[in-house]
Amino acid sequence: MPRTMIMTENSPAPYDFRTAEPHWQAEWDRAGAFDVPDVPPADRPKYYVLEMFPYPSGQLHMGHVRNYTLGDVVARYKRARGHSVLHPMGWTRSACRRKTRRANAACTRRPGPGQIAAMRATLKRLGFSFNWDREIATCLPDYYGKQQKLFLDMLGAGLVERRESWVNWDPVDHTVLANEQVVDGRGWRSGALIEKKQLSQWFLRITKFAPDLLDGLSHLPRWPERVRTMQERWIGRSVGARVRFALHAPPEGFDTDLDSVEVFTTRPDTLFGMAFLAVAADHPLAAKVAQDNPAAAAFIAECRRLGTSEEAIETAEKRGFDTGLRVSHPFLPDRSFPVWIANFVLMDYGTGAIFGCPCGDQRDLDFANAYHLPFQPVILPPGEDATTFTITGKAWDGDGTLFNSGFLDGLDSATAKAEAITRLEGMGVGRGVVNWRLRDWGISRQRYWGCPIPVIHCASCGAVPVPDDRLPVVLPEDVTFDRPGNPLDHHPTWKHVACPRCGAAATRETDTFDTFVDSSWYFARFTAPHAAAPTVRPAADGWLPVDQYIGGIEHAILHLLYARFFTRAMRETGHVGLDEPFDGLFTQGMVNHESYRDAAGQWLYPEEVDRRADGAVSRDTGAPVTIGRVEKMSKSKRNTVAPVAIIERFGADTARWFVLSDSPPERDMEWTEAGVAGAARFLQRLYRTVRTVAESVQPVAEAAATPTEAADTLRRATHRAIAAVTDALESFAINVAVARLHELTTALAESERASGDDGMDFARREAALTLCLLAAPMVPHQAEDMLALLEPGQSPAVSRPWPVAEPELLVARQVTIAVQIMGKLRGTVAAPPDAPADAVIALAETETNVARLLEGKRIVKRIHVPNRIVNFVIAG
Repeated sequence: MPRTMIMTENSPAPYDFRTAEPHWQAEWDRAGAFDVPDVPPADRPKYYVLEMFPYPSGQLHMGHVRNYTLGDVVARYKRARGHSVLHPMGWTRSACRRKTRRANAACTRRPGPGQIAAMRATLKRLGFSFNWDREIATCLPDYYGKQQKLFLDMLGAGLVERRESWVNWDPVDHTVLANEQVVDGRGWRSGALIEKKQLSQWFLRITKFAPDLLDGLSHLPRWPERVRTMQERWIGRSVGARVRFALHAPPEGFDTDLDSVEVFTTRPDTLFGMAFLAVAADHPLAAKVAQDNPAAAAFIAECRRLGTSEEAIETAEKRGFDTGLRVSHPFLPDRSFPVWIANFVLMDYGTGAIFGCPCGDQRDLDFANAYHLPFQPVILPPGEDATTFTITGKAWDGDGTLFNSGFLDGLDSATAKAEAITRLEGMGVGRGVVNWRLRDWGISRQRYWGCPIPVIHCASCGAVPVPDDRLPVVLPEDVTFDRPGNPLDHHPTWKHVACPRCGAAATRETDTFDTFVDSSWYFARFTAPHAAAPTVRPAADGWLPVDQYIGGIEHAILHLLYARFFTRAMRETGHVGLDEPFDGLFTQGMVNHESYRDAAGQWLYPEEVDRRADGAVSRDTGAPVTIGRVEKMSKSKRNTVAPVAIIERFGADTARWFVLSDSPPERDMEWTEAGVAGAARFLQRLYRTVRTVAESVQPVAEAAATPTEAADTLRRATHRAIAAVTDALESFAINVAVARLHELTTALAESERASGDDGMDFARREAALTLCLLAAPMVPHQAEDMLALLEPGQSPAVSRPWPVAEPELLVARQVTIAVQIMGKLRGTVAAPPDAPADAVIALAETETNVARLLEGKRIVKRIHVPNRIVNFVIAG
């Protein structure tokens, strides 16, 4: 439906986004422009576009706008190309920590006045083509009840187990902390020194799929290489050996069950370079030593405050405790080495023990140097002399030739590894193995804000699954937070139930799922969001996999790895029929902004600051403000820009255009007021250019048979733009597409001077119409408005097919050829493509500047590079 254009007395009004944007959004809703069937239609290809959905725990910022604009461009483009496009939106569990369940509900539930409602309204104002009828929220029982069903099916399939595990324990908040939540040995919220303790935890057996998860990465060519590499390293397949080191002369009365220590190593070729053996603080041998040694117990307690994240381990000072024990070397029966408890050895990798080879591992070298442990190099790097090569401050962790290594001397590293394993197996003290860095996924969390684990504990029957007909297990709303720990543990009634098997008094599991579980299958739920079962196979198998997934690089490992695991687990339990959830992945860059602080050190929002040429001042007080560095927008530093303020001032399409045009979408970009204003000015120019054509050029049925040169030039520019924008969108180079639209806008604006003949009228209207359709994925409201000017009453842009370039108009009529003398550019000439060399060289010799410089010179050689260069080599 066309809109009435508002006109001023003297000139047409500029594009009125305040009227246009809500109008076209209502039109799209009325027409059901983005609706899709439950199962993809057989007569059209399907395309599933999905962006990582937001936490409704704060306001949307421009980082969100960039993410969802990229996805919307893809969705609108694919619809125009004839695809049936699924493009849903939902909300993952809020990180809200309000003190009552009802307060949290107000933050998240729809259709109330909370965060989801506010964020949804903003997304709608931005004109995103989401399938809002498929909206889900993982904090609602309708979603997490289906999640509980998935868990129970996995439990029945042997993909879940409950066992004792070491965890980071916050003694103030009474909860398990992830490694990333331990900062300098303290809880990230309470500040308390964390403790390591063993708890019964629920685990999903992701390690069962480790080989498949690793192999699957090679079948994901549309994923960024760095993401695949990050996952490959996290899964961590390593080939090596398990070696048993016998305790050497253990003290009298020492536990005979601990007569040896088993080590996993990826470098059995370096065994002759051993300097020490180290065990983790949680290793049984360490516990045995600590029973009678208070100093050992104190050191273990110190290690447990360090945390177990790789970052903490890598950056911490390498420290150890000498147990006084020694182990025998398998290849050197007359040698023994000290056993240490070390803070850089992890119990959950390998066997919780290592043999230290300082010459080949930097951590081992740092440790040996710190405690003055002697060692010798055993790997000779290429080009080094064995008589002079030494290791001091930097280890050599590469391959080379073995020396100082007995029967391995002279072998290359690969051969030496195989030989060492053969000897170990022959001696009965070791074996070759494949080890995985990946660990089973501990999903238990001791907190209220999560999906309840659907298990009931009975003294007689053990852990009993909640029957399907009693799902969902819903969180109680009358919890209190008046004491530390999980409110579910001390709720007076919620956890007390009858055993589903024997009827005896029992208790519910009070741990809740890690919230990563919520986002590990939502892409499948979107295919049938209102179904009674977690998935409906025809819908899931029809829409999945996601053809284009878009989100931040910060989720490159855990979220994506868990989603890949969940898909395989759902395949085994019959909920889906595929292995990989995301066929294509794009990781967009961040949106950055300056940060500001007042004299008191308080962070200020950009709207609270007046930026001036000589600095910045507070808008309220006029006091000077310190300008910080340009960095990622974050709530903590208040350097966020609210989309609503930009929409109200410049319009949604301006916000969209700016986040698309500033830089390649995979790179970070800086949000600037000047950049936004520039985007707004260009869009007004685009509108004026199209409006001028609409008002001054009458429709022409067909192109002129023999167009003028100006008309032909504009038509070729138009069709080159179609081809270039199409290629750019196919390759996710959206900023390149924006640049091509700038060029076509300029060409159309300049063509006004040559208007008047039929050929030019057709070319100008064709260019204007093409601009509308090519711009529609990026600035959909303005594209609709411009198309309504050109063709009032006709089909809207959202239902138009994508323009197709005419091949004959993509062929250049002329190419520009550089003319060089002795390799230096001296002029250019224009010639038909692929013109004969003799003709091009002759033309080059007549170029004014070239002819002057060649006059009186003897040309020794004429070099012709077709369609590119002519170079004259002259004597002397």
